[in-house]
Amino acid sequence: MDTAQLTLSAQDALIYIMVLASAVDTDMKEVEWQTMGDIVRGLPAFDGFDPQELPRRVEACMQLVSSGEHDLEDAVAVIRDSLPPYLRETAYALALDVVAADRKAEQSELRLLEILRHRLNIDRLVAAGIERGARARWTGI
Repeated sequence: MDTAQLTLSAQDALIYIMVLASAVDTDMKEVEWQTMGDIVRGLPAFDGFDPQELPRRVEACMQLVSSGEHDLEDAVAVIRDSLPPYLRETAYALALDVVAADRKAEQSELRLLEILRHRLNIDRLVAAGIERGARARWTGI
C-alpha cells in the first residue's frame, strides 16, 4: 500500500493514532483497548461512528504498520495528512490518554509522543497543557 496515496477519514486517523500509542511498546494492553472504546463511544469527534467498527479499524491500522513496507514515520504522516488542523491537538490528547491508561509510560511511548508533537505541529506550551490535563485525568488515589 502506497502511503502517499492513502487518505483516512478524520475519525479513522484519530483511531490510528490511538492504535499507534497502544501498540508502539509491542503490547496492546486490555486497559488501552478499553480506553479506546470509551473514547470512541464518548467523544463528540466520534459522533456517527459505530463502535462495533473499532476492531476492524484497529486491524487495518495494524496491517499498515506491520506490513514491513511502512514504518512509524509513514503511519504518522498518513495520520497528519488525513487530519484537519483543528483536530491535531485532539489527536495528541487521545494518544496521551491511551499511553496513560496503564499508568506508566514506556520509553517507546514517550518517543512516539515526541514524534507526534513535532509531526502534528503542536506548540510546546499547548502540548504541555494537554499533557498536564492527561496527568490530572489519569492520576490515581
